[in-house]
Amino acid sequence: MKNIYLLAILGIFLISCSSDKAEPADLIFTNGIIYTVNDAQPTAEAVAVKDGMILAVGSAEEIEKHKAENTEVIDLHGETMTPGIIESHAHLMGIGYNKLELDLMYVKTYDELVEKVAEAVAKAKPGEWITGRGWHQDKWIEKPEKMVKGFQTNDQLNEVSADNPVFLRHASGHAAFANGKALELAGISNLKGERPGEVEGGEIILDELGNPTGILAERAAGLVARLIPAETPERAEQALTLALQELNEKGITSFHDAGSGQNVIDLIQKFKNEGKLTVRQYVMLTGTQPALLEKWYERGPMIDTADHMLTVRSIKLNCDGALGSRGAWLLEDYADRPGHRGHETLPMSVVTEVSEKAIPAGLQVCSHAIGDRANQEILDRYEGAFANYPDFKNLRFRIEHAQHIHPDDIPRFGELGVIAAMQAIHLSSDRPWAIDRLGEKRIIDGAYVWQKLMQSGAVVTNGTDAPVEPVDPIPSFYASVTRKTLQGLPDGGYEGDQKMTRKEALKSYTLDGAFAEFEEDFKGSIEVGKAADFTVFDKNIMEVPEDEILQAKVAMTVVGGKVVYKKE
Repeated sequence: MKNIYLLAILGIFLISCSSDKAEPADLIFTNGIIYTVNDAQPTAEAVAVKDGMILAVGSAEEIEKHKAENTEVIDLHGETMTPGIIESHAHLMGIGYNKLELDLMYVKTYDELVEKVAEAVAKAKPGEWITGRGWHQDKWIEKPEKMVKGFQTNDQLNEVSADNPVFLRHASGHAAFANGKALELAGISNLKGERPGEVEGGEIILDELGNPTGILAERAAGLVARLIPAETPERAEQALTLALQELNEKGITSFHDAGSGQNVIDLIQKFKNEGKLTVRQYVMLTGTQPALLEKWYERGPMIDTADHMLTVRSIKLNCDGALGSRGAWLLEDYADRPGHRGHETLPMSVVTEVSEKAIPAGLQVCSHAIGDRANQEILDRYEGAFANYPDFKNLRFRIEHAQHIHPDDIPRFGELGVIAAMQAIHLSSDRPWAIDRLGEKRIIDGAYVWQKLMQSGAVVTNGTDAPVEPVDPIPSFYASVTRKTLQGLPDGGYEGDQKMTRKEALKSYTLDGAFAEFEEDFKGSIEVGKAADFTVFDKNIMEVPEDEILQAKVAMTVVGGKVVYKKE
């Protein structure tokens, strides 16, 4: 009897000991300030990871139980961890190619732009194309003396590059600046008496004598762009490598590529097969290739359920231009260009056609719309398509940018379940001059209305539209919570009632981004069973004074439990 009693005590002891042991982790992050974007457990001190997934979240003491002989422990030294940042709208290859061409994003004057072109010409072979991107005349600290319809002319450009064709895309991607040689090659060097400046979906800007100024708005840019030699496979691989490196350094763990063809999808797949894909990719098929779309309607979406590194299940349509180039499609005239309302760069019948083919095929539609007319027209087309397929739910169609919306259309986002894929950094960069385009009333009523959209029940995601803006999420987070320029102006921010809270801003960059790609059950928050995708900042962006947010840097980026970037 005594032996039985002793055995029972021993059994209880062994059970008690075994209950103290926890499943061993491959990796533990500890001693940090962790914001989980999980309302049930908003903050934590440590996270345990196993097989690339989150094993446990809790206090340092709780997570210590998962430490085993082979567990790697990373001390965060009090730094701030969030779920991996999700860039919800940018252009993957554009980021890479921007590093291989003239980067004009930080040019402050027209003279500086001309100097950069002159330097490139000096290094180029005769007749070789000079290409670049990033200039924005409204951001220059001084304007050239001669301006036509709000843009510079190519007189100075022609002086430094008489024999090399030059083609420089606007920061928005919705206009281009070409020199005389490039216009000559395209057959549009002299339009007097031949054809007007208006082209379908765009405009060739002409001076008072009818001569092209070098500015090609919207689809008119294609008249020159099509002459630029095609990229080589080697250069494409170089661009993708540089883009992924940039994303790693900026804390991006997932990326929504806003419109690519099969060649880019195949290249990403190649990188994945070779183990070189370090950022999860959600690719939108470009709507500029109808034959490509027809193939994907037939095959259906490519959803990566194995490792969630490359998914293709959406279509990107470009439906209007940008405010900077006065190409955004408006319901009323531009305040600074009477008689002009922008451009419908894609027939709205195409939005209807694509939507009605995409729904039964299981594909999401993401339509670029900046102006209020474009937003209204697209909502109308979406609503009609939804009505024709009442049995299909949870479609999560998106409007990319949703930058300027008529007040009557704001509630429709929530009512229809349309996601507003916005970029807060555009407020910082554009708002100082956007009021000239729209006037005060339209700005206040419907521009950059994050709170109004969220209050309608709509999901609002965040991003940068890189390479329109740098892909760095910190400035966009700052813009979300302050509504100020990156110089900290004005006090209180522009239309301060539309600011996001820091909690809302972080969610827009994580869980809402995951929702916008149907992945909210896999990533977007730090919860047990989700992917171990983390971004670590060297400052607590959720608590520091707002004027210190821009000083924060990414200290570490983790994708699937693997550290893909660590600041030296």
